[in-house]
Amino acid sequence: MKILLIDVNYKFSSTGKIVYNLYKSINESGDIAGVCYGRGPKSDDVNVFRFSPPWEVYLHAALTRLTGFTGCFSVIGTYKLIQYIEKFQPDVVHIHELHAYFVNIKQLVQYLKRKQIKTIWTFHCDFMFTGKCGKSAECERWKTGCGHCPRLKAYVSTACFDFTSMMWKQKQKLMQQWPELTIVTPSEWLADRVRQSFCGGNEVRVIHNGVDDTIYYPRDITELREKLSLQDKKVILSVAPDIMSDMKGGRWILQLSERMQKQPYVFVLIGLNPGEAKHISHGDNVILLEKTSSQNELAEYYSLADVFVICSKAENFPTTCLEALACGTPVCGFDVGGTKETWPEHEMNFVEYGNLEMLQALININMRMDVNNQDYTIAQMTENYYELYKK
Repeated sequence: MKILLIDVNYKFSSTGKIVYNLYKSINESGDIAGVCYGRGPKSDDVNVFRFSPPWEVYLHAALTRLTGFTGCFSVIGTYKLIQYIEKFQPDVVHIHELHAYFVNIKQLVQYLKRKQIKTIWTFHCDFMFTGKCGKSAECERWKTGCGHCPRLKAYVSTACFDFTSMMWKQKQKLMQQWPELTIVTPSEWLADRVRQSFCGGNEVRVIHNGVDDTIYYPRDITELREKLSLQDKKVILSVAPDIMSDMKGGRWILQLSERMQKQPYVFVLIGLNPGEAKHISHGDNVILLEKTSSQNELAEYYSLADVFVICSKAENFPTTCLEALACGTPVCGFDVGGTKETWPEHEMNFVEYGNLEMLQALININMRMDVNNQDYTIAQMTENYYELYKK
């Protein structure tokens, strides 16, 4: 069996790590896996191909911002992708993320439908059933056709033109009458949204994401604690890319640090952009760190923490929660998207968005909680996908 995986990244980012782990598992099983990806460094791995030229990615991003159309450019890169599919001859194509300015979605989908290639598409966000949004947050215009978009400046961002109604209709046409398609979501929350959308006529399954338990496990953090001069203080950790953005909620963590300044806690935030920390006002109970690509370093910080806090405005099935739990660290935060599904036996740890008083109480309670969570591993995730590939 030959499986071709398609994503914006390979090895990096949450979806890129999932794709890499699937690629390894398929090849180790004796079947053949390939990966086509759009952005990031080139790879010498067997049957791995970066198809989108960097200059075309920048052009695609510029044209999207200028015109308001999403996923409608990158004709050259998409042609190279289709050529590779023709050469590889997969039994199954497994798509992950197609936004991020690297592929012509209509061009690819029409090819897959015309060739009647068995296709699995993992939705990691809302993008394929909205006019343009990856995370539509509280907006529900996607249920009725978008248009008059209140979130034009949100990712995928555009300057001023609103073609969300037109893009919604185009996606509706693409995603219907496609019997070879199975849609997968990492959470029940997102699966419910898919079923309410124009994609609901397709088969929809839930396969939870998994983390690498050879990396994410409780670590010896003696050296790290000494390095940060933490002494006997408790550590509250939050990790997210672009953590200080409104979507990822770093401001809520800083507000918590102010409320809890008299307690023996230190707040560690990981995921700042380069140079961003010097522009942020905070108390002496806060440590701000830039984002890191080292999973081993992250695992040490997860192990160091006494509690992990997530304050995002929108999430699907956040991998950071899974990583923290795998390192033996309890999790609490705002109840958005599928966040509470990451620790279903402790759903009460997730409170209404913005309720800092309740979240503060939960942090104090969770300081004393033991964690033994091995539910969401790569092995379990790949086994579930493998069963679907065979089907």
